[in-house]
Amino acid sequence: MEKEVLQHHLNMNRRRFLSKLSLGVGSVALGSLLIPDLFGSKDHQEELLQRLPQFAPKAKRIIYLFQNGAPSQLELFDYKPLLREQFGKDLPASIRMGQRLTGMTAGQTKFPLAGSFYDFAQYGESRAWISDLLPHTAAIADELCIIKSMYTEAINHDPALTFFQTGAQVGNRPSMGAWLSYGLGSENANLPAFCVLLSKGKGNGQGVYSKLWTNGFLDSIHQGVQFSSSENPVLYLNNHESIDKADRRKMLDELAALNDENYKTFGDPEISAKVQQYEMAYRMQTAVPEVTDLSKEPESVIKLYGADCLVPGTYAANCLLARKLSENGVRFVQLYHQGWDSHGNLPGEMRGQCQDTDQASAALVTDLKQRGLLDETLVIWGGEFGRTNYCQGALTKENYGRDHHPRCFSIWMAGGGIKPGVYGETDEYGYNIINNPVHVHDFHATVLHLMGMDHEQLTFKHLGRRYRLTDVAGKVVNDIIKA
Repeated sequence: MEKEVLQHHLNMNRRRFLSKLSLGVGSVALGSLLIPDLFGSKDHQEELLQRLPQFAPKAKRIIYLFQNGAPSQLELFDYKPLLREQFGKDLPASIRMGQRLTGMTAGQTKFPLAGSFYDFAQYGESRAWISDLLPHTAAIADELCIIKSMYTEAINHDPALTFFQTGAQVGNRPSMGAWLSYGLGSENANLPAFCVLLSKGKGNGQGVYSKLWTNGFLDSIHQGVQFSSSENPVLYLNNHESIDKADRRKMLDELAALNDENYKTFGDPEISAKVQQYEMAYRMQTAVPEVTDLSKEPESVIKLYGADCLVPGTYAANCLLARKLSENGVRFVQLYHQGWDSHGNLPGEMRGQCQDTDQASAALVTDLKQRGLLDETLVIWGGEFGRTNYCQGALTKENYGRDHHPRCFSIWMAGGGIKPGVYGETDEYGYNIINNPVHVHDFHATVLHLMGMDHEQLTFKHLGRRYRLTDVAGKVVNDIIKA
């Protein structure tokens, strides 16, 4: 009890000292930036040692292009000519090995193999196989590390998506962006460290929810800030027409004074987090309109991303906005593009999805490289799991669907210290991994490593236990990292 009282008074003394430095709540915000443990408990102060890069980072920022709904690797990156040769034949039991099925195909007695409707060709120095659906992605093959051996335990969308975003299949855990905000903060005091952008494609969609960009048990300042495609990109950010900037400043100062009294009574660090959020919103009133204004982009950039980049809320517009946010110091930009859940009419849905995403994804990588930003920006493209090599439901060469397949799937990464090439391999049926498996925890460990963080050291004590993004597993995949 004495230690708690001492810590409380220590925090209060620091707060009073900083209150002399400037006027009102401005000093509170300044203090929280200069002394991150200002309002923290002893446990939070111990965590301060982790809140800087622990070694030289390969990347400073991340743009994660999440393809929600699980794109089929067999139509995009994992070329399997055997599936065409054996089209319609039953998947051998020796290959399936009784592996888990979803409720959608558990009643099937046959598992007819379905070769891709689309052709493949090899590109780049690595001679990577890339589908005809992705001509723009193929053109940047030498920038990509295509990982063909990703796997997860989750077999349904919500737990699999949650697992990729938070390191756990259940909710209420901090998301990857929140962990990086907590560990590294933002490079720009006028913008959040973690921003979220949403878009919908032409295919069958799966929902995305705010739990995917939650702060979980971390301070709420680390929660992702969602941008919308409306006239006001960040809701409730602008002042009411009857309130000018001076009035807003006065209101925030008075509110900070009330929160100061509240903190003296309760000593809750979340009170200071609220003050920081109010101050961030105040600064964002100037920064957000500028960074979200795409009208000043040159014609060459519009041509690079495609005309859709001028249509708010499209995938192309979000890719361009992600570049602008990233170059302005946002630590983690998360895009979610819905529409990849192709249980039926897969050839048609895949074509539409690729038309939405191929050009803009490649343009983002190209744009970053042209600006000298790719080496310090990690770009990630992929979904929550893969697709089966057999058909779900009726099968024809022109129309088929694929069920969920967590045992092996493909993603790509570019920039940020990643070594271009192809990593991992699946069997000739595209059903099992035969070398270099990469688990979701390994993926998270590698991403944190690229950002200069040891995944075993980036922890937060909650309810008596130290948590981390990789839980109690994960290993860095050093083979895909540049020396």
